[in-house]
Amino acid sequence: MTASLGTPSLRTLTLALDPATLAGLGVTGPAGLLGAASDDGPLCWLRRGEGLLGFGEIATFAGSGPGRFSDAEQWWKELLAPAQVDDSVRMPGTGAMAFGSFAFSKKSAFDSVLIVPELVVGFADGTAWLTQLSLDGTTPTAESAVALLRSAAAGSGSGESSTSDPASAGTVRSGALTEEQWMESVRAGVQAIARGGLEKVVLARDVVATLAEPAQRVSILQRLVRLYDECWTYGVRGLVGATPEILIKVDGSTAQARVLAGTLDREDEPAGSTGFADTVLGGSAKQRQEHDFAVRSLTRQLAPFATDLSFPAEPFILELPNVWHLASDVKAELASSNGHLPTSLALVEALHPTAAVCGTPREDAGELILELEKLDRGPYAGPVGWLDGAGNGEWGIALRGAVLEGGPTVRLYAGAGIVEASDPAAELAETWAKFRPMLQALGLPNHP
Repeated sequence: MTASLGTPSLRTLTLALDPATLAGLGVTGPAGLLGAASDDGPLCWLRRGEGLLGFGEIATFAGSGPGRFSDAEQWWKELLAPAQVDDSVRMPGTGAMAFGSFAFSKKSAFDSVLIVPELVVGFADGTAWLTQLSLDGTTPTAESAVALLRSAAAGSGSGESSTSDPASAGTVRSGALTEEQWMESVRAGVQAIARGGLEKVVLARDVVATLAEPAQRVSILQRLVRLYDECWTYGVRGLVGATPEILIKVDGSTAQARVLAGTLDREDEPAGSTGFADTVLGGSAKQRQEHDFAVRSLTRQLAPFATDLSFPAEPFILELPNVWHLASDVKAELASSNGHLPTSLALVEALHPTAAVCGTPREDAGELILELEKLDRGPYAGPVGWLDGAGNGEWGIALRGAVLEGGPTVRLYAGAGIVEASDPAAELAETWAKFRPMLQALGLPNHP
């Protein structure tokens, strides 16, 4: 574990932003600040015109291994203990907060990180706010916070990338495995399930995009926000994407999750059809079985932390621009232990990885993943999101995403849930449907 902290204690100031102040800066919403100038661009968590953007980094945790979650939680608690927090807004995401991204596997070589920004701009439920955080001994003021916002707004690009921009020049090649090799891994997964004991395994693959010019992180985020407004667009350093799946959201004593498993490519819909997804996806025993595994996995792990747990008897069909998913929203009232509710990060540790991205039983599926995928997932399918000093937080699963590896190179990841009825060619086609959001954001065509 490594961490960088300033010697003085953390100080934060949160103040409400009135529409006149925002209008005077030319800011109408969070998407307008995505082009703000900084070394890496803003930290990002946005959906439906709401969310959080973070600018600068004043403290960072980096860790790996099986203790990465508990180490991060301890680091955060130690940072908070002497903190001086001035928060007149008092909403989830105000006051002390950090963005985070965690590696999928305890054996991953990638660092899991929590990043405390210098400035946070938040939008939720019709309220906008600004938080300045410091670790250099200075006390944030309304004037200094607005000055930082003004600087960020001035650095924003005047124009946003268009969803109809012509395709970029670039190539896409296989990553760790070729298509045929990956389908052979799917066959091996099906065989392992048929032998008994294993019910489901999620197998991922990667492809490498090489662009004609260096990848533009800001334009990628802007395009994802526009095209996938129903998803949570995330950006933590080089990890970017738009996930449709929430691992856990904590607001006070209430926790929520959105479970997705079961996928149908929208390009398969016949012209003029009605009820296609209801019939083909909702009526598929294979897809329903895959979804049921995922819901049971999450609720089983969440139950010890809850006094009340509810989820629908039947999933609903979530329509996204690229695919349909079977989806279930799970809600829980959290149980107090020794006078304390579990934090969002504590729940992340308990829930990750779910059957939606690993399989079931979890340990068996995890071992088979390491054997068959031949890659380090890094942050792909790991938790990504934010937490605050009150224990609130919103953590998605880093799906429909990519890692910017520097210059023109971008590594994309996608996976598919394998059960005994899985067909390798169909599962391969599903991964291409899931690559589509990032390929669109890069201006590249889908599967050739």
